[in-house]
Amino acid sequence: MPVLDFIKISGTPFEAGQALGRFGSGAVHRHLLQTDAWRQVMQWRGSQLAAAMAQHIQQRFPRIWQELRGLADGLGVPFEQVLLWNCRGDLRLDPHAAGTHDGCTTVQLARGESRRISHNEDGDPGFAGHCAIAECRIEGSPSFVSFVYPGSLPGHTFAVTEAGLAVTVNNLRPLHIDAGVPRMVLTRAVLDAPDLDAAVATLRDTPRAGAFHLTLGHRASPELFSVEFNARHCSVRAVMEPSVHANHAIHPAMRDDPQVVTDSSRDRQRRGEQLLAQARGAVDPLAVLADTDDTDDWNPAALPIYRTDPHDPDGENTLATADIAIKTSHIEWDIYEQPGTPPRYRLIDGHRQAQDAPPEEQPRRGAGV
Repeated sequence: MPVLDFIKISGTPFEAGQALGRFGSGAVHRHLLQTDAWRQVMQWRGSQLAAAMAQHIQQRFPRIWQELRGLADGLGVPFEQVLLWNCRGDLRLDPHAAGTHDGCTTVQLARGESRRISHNEDGDPGFAGHCAIAECRIEGSPSFVSFVYPGSLPGHTFAVTEAGLAVTVNNLRPLHIDAGVPRMVLTRAVLDAPDLDAAVATLRDTPRAGAFHLTLGHRASPELFSVEFNARHCSVRAVMEPSVHANHAIHPAMRDDPQVVTDSSRDRQRRGEQLLAQARGAVDPLAVLADTDDTDDWNPAALPIYRTDPHDPDGENTLATADIAIKTSHIEWDIYEQPGTPPRYRLIDGHRQAQDAPPEEQPRRGAGV
């Protein structure tokens, strides 16, 4: 079974990016650089759109720009190419093509002060066994723990920060994109937010390029937010009842914007809503996320929520599941590699618990890693 690593990252923004690059270098050179997804994205080298997004990053988020520069250095891949790969959801690619976007399904529960976010991280199955949970202590930022892919910034998957913020992210596929801040840079910036209001303001007030859905919670706030954004709109809704979100916009303010809804996203959304309705309030979000029922009366060829098919039509499999319980004093969360098995990691806020089996790795810092 592929193992989800645990790594420690520290240093200046450049050094932290460099360390993440060194971690992911092997998988990027063995796998990513050979994929159709990489070739599609690289067609945008030298484009005006890419140059405009680069300028937005430099002007608005110079520290994240340094993380990207360090990432390229650690990967041993030209900076322009690494920058483009981290803009892959913001480029005008074939919206039906597999492998250029990360998927995911999220279950959201909020009852009074009890808030819970459970999330399947779906991505390129070629990265199975080559991803990690990264404890990041980057100078000038709150520390955070995030799922990371080789070659990508943290922040576009799931994370919990020292400041008390919990974030999960789902891909959306809009048909309209502007030359704003790339969505993966924007969600990395969210991890620097001190509270829920600041996180929402980062998303709402920044010129945006592509689109994402985020679930946001904070230990100091009783609210749980579902946020959909694209280049034109940012919709923020408080979660009032058990909800599920796949990979297309469903908020009333967003669902009529032109977008691609893949068969997998439509089926996972529908099946998740069906399971929540059947639970009658006694929702087990991990059971929802582990569901592999691929047949139903409404669609005998439905695609499952938990994704293991090597021929998945979106080119994605479930690589990890996070179950995050937000309390007023702290955040307790578990990370699973497979349903029905003990969690690979148990954390309180950003700290691993002693019962974790894997030994601590040495901190990774800059070029000395």
